[in-house]
Amino acid sequence: MSRKICVVTGSRAEYGLLRWVMDGIREAPDLELQTVATGAHLSPAHGLTYREIEADGFRIDRTVDIQLVSGTAVGIAKSTALGISGFADVLDELQPSVLLVLGDRYETLSAVVAALFARIPVAHLHGGETSEGAFDEAIRHSITKMAHLHFVAAPEYRDRVVQLGEQPDRVFVVGGLGVDSMKRLELLDRPALEQSLGLEFPERSLLVTYHPVTLDSTSSDQMTELLAALEPLDDTLLIFTMPNADTEGSALWGQVEDFGRRHPNVRTFESLGHLRYLSCVHQVDGVVGNSSSGLAEVPSLRRGTVNIGDRQRGRLRASSVIDCEPDRASISAAIERLYSRDFQESLASARNPYGEGGASERIVRTLREYPLQGLVKKSFYDLNVPAVSVGPLVGTSD
Repeated sequence: MSRKICVVTGSRAEYGLLRWVMDGIREAPDLELQTVATGAHLSPAHGLTYREIEADGFRIDRTVDIQLVSGTAVGIAKSTALGISGFADVLDELQPSVLLVLGDRYETLSAVVAALFARIPVAHLHGGETSEGAFDEAIRHSITKMAHLHFVAAPEYRDRVVQLGEQPDRVFVVGGLGVDSMKRLELLDRPALEQSLGLEFPERSLLVTYHPVTLDSTSSDQMTELLAALEPLDDTLLIFTMPNADTEGSALWGQVEDFGRRHPNVRTFESLGHLRYLSCVHQVDGVVGNSSSGLAEVPSLRRGTVNIGDRQRGRLRASSVIDCEPDRASISAAIERLYSRDFQESLASARNPYGEGGASERIVRTLREYPLQGLVKKSFYDLNVPAVSVGPLVGTSD
C-alpha cells in the first residue's frame, strides 16, 4: 500500500526548496504525492505563484485560502486561525500518511496544528535553525515539538533539535535543500536571463531582498536606511525581489516601489521564481538584504552576501557572508567590502555549511523506509539525565 505524503507550500521561496523532494515523492513507486498550496501562492499581490507549481507539472490537490491580510499583526493572527480551520477540512479529506512541511511560516504552523489534532505524523524540514530577529524562530521550534521526523541541514541543527527533547534516531542530517536546486537546475545564461527579465546587466549589479523584522517595529526605519545606502549607486543595477507578507510587509513594499519610481537603475519583481532567482544570483556581483537564501544558497554560487541586521542572527554562515548593522553607514561599508578585490578573490574558496547536495534523495528514502506505526506517540529525550526510580508520592499508601 502506498504511503500518501502531503506536502504543504505557502510561498515562492518555500516551494523552490521543496520542488525536488516533491519530484522524488512523485517518482517513488510506493509513495503518493499530495500537494496543498496556501498563503502567498494564492495572492495576486504576490504573483499568483501557484502557477509555477503547475508549470513544473505538479497537480495541486487542495488549496487553503487563509484570506491573507498583509502587514498587520492582527491580520496574520487571524490568517493563522483561518489556516487551522482550512487545514482541518483538507487533512480530513486527504487522509495522508505523513504531512511534510518546511521551515517556519505561520501558514505552516496552521497545517501542523491541524495535523496534531488529527493524529497525522509530521515530517519537518530545516528545523533546529535560529533566526533571532523574527517570530519565525518561535514558530520553527514549535513545529519541531509537534513533528515526528526531523530533516535538518547541518549537525549543529541536529543537536538543537535533540536539545528540544526529540529522539536522536528521528533526526536526520540531510543538508540544505537550496543546494539541491543549484545542483539540479540548469541556470539561465546571461542573454536568456536578460530576455526573461526585460533588462540588460551593466558592469555592476546587485540583487536586493529585504523582509520585515517581525520581533520589533523598526522594519520601515531599517528599509529607509538600506535605501539611503543604495541611493548613491546610480551606476549599479539594483534588482529588488519584493518583501514577504509578514507584519509591515506592505509598508516595505510601498517604500521599494517609491524608490524604484525615483531611480531608473532599479527593477522590482513580485516574484522571480526559483530558477530566475538563482540565475540572477549567478549573474550579479552579490546579494544584499536579510533573506535566508543569502546564507543557505548564495555561497554555493560563489557570490557574496551583505546580511543586514538581526533577522538571520544565529544561522550558520559561510565566509562569503558580510554581517552589518541596519544603518546606512554600516550597509555602505559592507557593500564597499563586497566589491573589494580581496573579498572577491576569497569567494573561490568559500564553503557552504549547508552541504554539497543530495538532501532530497535522503529525505525521500527515509519517507519510504521509516516505520510509521506508533510514530505519533513521542517520548521526551532528556539530555544527560539518568533514569531514576520514583517511589510513591507523599501521602499515598502502597
